[in-house]
Amino acid sequence: MLSGIASDVAASATAGQRLTVRYFAWVREKVGRSEETLEVPAEVATAGDLVRWLAARGPEFAEAFARPEVVRVALDQVHAKPTASLRGVREVALFPPVTGG
Repeated sequence: MLSGIASDVAASATAGQRLTVRYFAWVREKVGRSEETLEVPAEVATAGDLVRWLAARGPEFAEAFARPEVVRVALDQVHAKPTASLRGVREVALFPPVTGG
């Protein structure tokens, strides 16, 4: 019985988080989609981690996130810094800087 509990704990420690990721403006154009639902690994703990993880998903993502410092992030519709935790987040929006006049 204890070995079953231990394996359940180990599995949950490596289990990922399910997120809806929405892409806007040129980020959307480069990745070729407006949104997707992803299971991200447990080691993807912050918004910055997510951007780095996404950049490794393929050439279109690498191009979209080649300059991660310019990509803006909103977690559950609230602007966030790259160091912001993804814990409990359901939706991530990724977009270029917004300018206005």
